[in-house]
Amino acid sequence: MAMFQRQGVLPGQLIREMMCTGFIQHAQGVNVSPASLDLTLSEEVYRVDSIVQLRKHEKVRDLLTTFNAQPHPQGEPFMRGQMYLARIAETISLPDGVYGYCNPKSTTGRLDVHVRVIADGVPRFDSLEPAGWSGELWITILPNSFPILPAENQTLSQVRFFTADTRFSELELQMAVTRDKLLWSHAGEPVSYEDLLVSDRDGGLALSLDFEGEWNGWRSKHTDKVVDLSQVGGHDADDFFERVRPEDGHMRLERGRFYILSTEEAVRVPPRLACEMGAMDERFGDFRSHYAGFIDPGWGYGAAGEIDGRPLTLEVRPFEDLVIRKGQVIAKTKFERMMSIPDTLYDTRASNYSKQAGPRLAKQFR
Repeated sequence: MAMFQRQGVLPGQLIREMMCTGFIQHAQGVNVSPASLDLTLSEEVYRVDSIVQLRKHEKVRDLLTTFNAQPHPQGEPFMRGQMYLARIAETISLPDGVYGYCNPKSTTGRLDVHVRVIADGVPRFDSLEPAGWSGELWITILPNSFPILPAENQTLSQVRFFTADTRFSELELQMAVTRDKLLWSHAGEPVSYEDLLVSDRDGGLALSLDFEGEWNGWRSKHTDKVVDLSQVGGHDADDFFERVRPEDGHMRLERGRFYILSTEEAVRVPPRLACEMGAMDERFGDFRSHYAGFIDPGWGYGAAGEIDGRPLTLEVRPFEDLVIRKGQVIAKTKFERMMSIPDTLYDTRASNYSKQAGPRLAKQFR
């Protein structure tokens, strides 16, 4: 393949090159991040009863009647508990050897909005594969706690592009933890490989829950008040969330509720790496620890490595009543190699979450 010779996650400058050469169309440069592209909602939106995994060669548009798709009026909110299907404005025809995966954006996850991208002919969610995939993209949208009103050119998900699976082996992880100081403690000390909580021998780092402070998280309320996604800082957090705090060194998480929490460990992502939150093994408990799972190169790193990591926000939904104690595993993150260093790092660009400490709500709340 002439265009891409090295292996790894494509950086932002190569995503922009794919836009300039027509592999990605109708995308805006402002939506390119250090290692991902935000996907924009088009005006074609439907209310649907359910969704189905595609078979190979099936197109979403041909199944609209199967989904009982009803046009959703522009400017109307997406209601709690109702599923929607929207066409993505960008069209993509990937070069040979390039494939993609999607993640919800940070704000989407913190709003308790469940989204999944569906690609024509792909029998998996959030996947643009095999390499060289081409077709229409759609997104399912399910607000779980409260209605949301999308803004113009709203982005709820992002796509990352790959030329190879470059997740770490356990040996590579051990060397990276030592060399790059990927985890930091509350005391400002790097966490050594020997001091990791547990190891599943899969190249991932286990993380625990932050118990510092009088309160350490938020629990969503079920309300019909609408969150206008165009209003940054425009909503009172207490209308949509209530504070939660530890009791005698443990946290009680109720089945079916949604929580915004924070990791005790600070995570540091050097420029040559990207990072993704992984699904939790059910042997740790039956719960989901995140919705938005991608962390850009440069997170908690600064411009030149001067920052000693930053905690990760957890979007937790238990499927059974749980008691979480200090030091117990609640999340896991995996690192992967970049194809090349991005021309812009996360900590050097404007972001609503670049200075977060503790459980940070979505940017719409003050």
